[in-house]
Amino acid sequence: MSEDPATPGPDQMRVSDADREQVAQVLHQALSEGRITINELEERLSSVYSAKTFADLKPVTADLPGSAALATSASASLQAAPSRALGLPDNRIGGHPGSAVSIGVMSGAVRKGSWVLPQQHTTFAFWGGAEIDLRSARFAEKSCTITAVAIMGGIEITVPDDINVNVTGIGFMGAFMLEDKSGAPPAPPTAPTVTINGLGFWGGVVVYRKPAKDSNAPQIES
Repeated sequence: MSEDPATPGPDQMRVSDADREQVAQVLHQALSEGRITINELEERLSSVYSAKTFADLKPVTADLPGSAALATSASASLQAAPSRALGLPDNRIGGHPGSAVSIGVMSGAVRKGSWVLPQQHTTFAFWGGAEIDLRSARFAEKSCTITAVAIMGGIEITVPDDINVNVTGIGFMGAFMLEDKSGAPPAPPTAPTVTINGLGFWGGVVVYRKPAKDSNAPQIES
C-alpha cells in the first residue's frame, strides 16, 4: 500500500516549542560534557529556535548522543497520535464533566477508567488515600486543574505521557512530587494540559507520568 501523499513523513512534520526545547537540552548536555564549545552551542541554538520541521532539527544533533531520540520523537508523534502530530484538535477534549471531588477520609477513593475530568477537580485524603488515573480519561476542557490535598494520607495521580502536566503543589513535612516513568518526550501543545496543585502535609501527593494505555475499566467513585 502506498503512503498517502497528503500525509507528511516524520521529517516534514512541523516542530513544537517542546520539540525545540528537547533538542536544546541535548545541546546543553553536550556542552557540559565537553563535546561542543560555547560558540558551537550558540550557533546550534540559533538553528534550533529557527527550525520549522524535524528535518531542520536533525543536523543540529547529528554528531551528538541523543540524536536518535529526535527521530523516535518524530515517528512516535506521527504513528501513535496522528491527529495531534498534524496539529489537529485532540479528540479526547469534551464531554459531560465527571464529579468535581474525590474524598478519602479514613478510607479510600479511586477514580479511573473511562471518565471525564472536569475543568476543576479537588482530591482530599485525610488518614486515608486517593487514586486518580487519567490514562483512559477524557478532559472537559483543554486545560484542567486538579487540587490535591493530603493530610496524614496519600494521593497517587497517574497521567499518560501524551498529555502535558504541570505539578506546582507544596510538600510541608510531606512530599508533593512528579515521577516520570515513561521516558517519553513532552506532549505536543495540542494535547490536554493538566495542572496539579495543592498540599502534602504529613502525607504525600505523587504524580506518575506513565505510558498511555487503553482501558475499559469502569469508573469507581468513593
